[in-house]
Amino acid sequence: MSLPLPDARVGRNPDPDLAAARSGSVFAPLTHLGVLQFGGEDAETFLQGQLTCDVTSIRPSGSTYGAYCSPKGRMLANFLLWREDADFFMAPSRDIVEAVRQRISKFVLRSRVTISDASGSIVLYGLGGPQAQGAVQDLLPASDAPKSLKREDGIGTAMRLADGRYVLAATESDAPSLRQRLAGSLRLVDPRAWRWLDIRNGVPLVTAATQDRLVPQMANLEILGGVSFSKGCYTGQEIVARTQHLGKVKRRMFLANTAAAAAAGDELYCEDLGDQAAGLVVNAESSPDGGCDLLAVLPSESRERSVVHLGAMGGPALRFLALPYGAE
Repeated sequence: MSLPLPDARVGRNPDPDLAAARSGSVFAPLTHLGVLQFGGEDAETFLQGQLTCDVTSIRPSGSTYGAYCSPKGRMLANFLLWREDADFFMAPSRDIVEAVRQRISKFVLRSRVTISDASGSIVLYGLGGPQAQGAVQDLLPASDAPKSLKREDGIGTAMRLADGRYVLAATESDAPSLRQRLAGSLRLVDPRAWRWLDIRNGVPLVTAATQDRLVPQMANLEILGGVSFSKGCYTGQEIVARTQHLGKVKRRMFLANTAAAAAAGDELYCEDLGDQAAGLVVNAESSPDGGCDLLAVLPSESRERSVVHLGAMGGPALRFLALPYGAE
């Protein structure tokens, strides 16, 4: 149920970075993400047996969304995964990088795989807006900006996201040159502006506050192409597949705005379900239109027929907005 938003927009002082991200062409350092690097001749086979996405379908310099789940099918991380030659790179939330590295390393056993934290050596930038594709083409003049591509002189790899934005990965030594060139056509903004763009595009990010709480479909990951239902077994696959094949997913992720500040992990209360928490906030950022935009997981039926409150029954109400891709 959608409600009018009260006075959050009145007398607001717009954040210039958020305003630029909404209507202009921007780039942002993605310092809230870390990078794990997987090398060795068994890296592809190993990851295929651990992740929700079809790793074998990623061509050199290709990319996909994916998740790493517990045996119960709940996401311990989600990420953009890309391939450079024989190595794979994963970009989960920085606050869980080490925990993910330690956990997934336990399953290497005799596989010829190396796993390292490359967060200090790989720099990520996000590009968005009408001039983003042109900026990528300036960096890679021989390309027509396909989904993923790699510059011959080693300045980095560009991944085109389904919503039209780009993520660029460069070595730490190449990053200053890349940043200078991007600044010629795009406005540099704070990472929070990119996180807001992720929210408005319906792209979730599992953080420490939401680890092990959501199966991939609750966060719409299969809609975003991050789950393969035709590949072989992987950790948590039985639960993820059962959730899909039982029919309509009962809990989904929705886009909303609220007048109050919100944070990942905050609980949500639905009037049709009483005083027990029925959902949670996945990600939240200040909105250029006032208040706070957030990605909320809750029962689909409550989204349609009930008022949903942040933090407690009687707390600030959520006003629902349309996701760009829709959700059941």
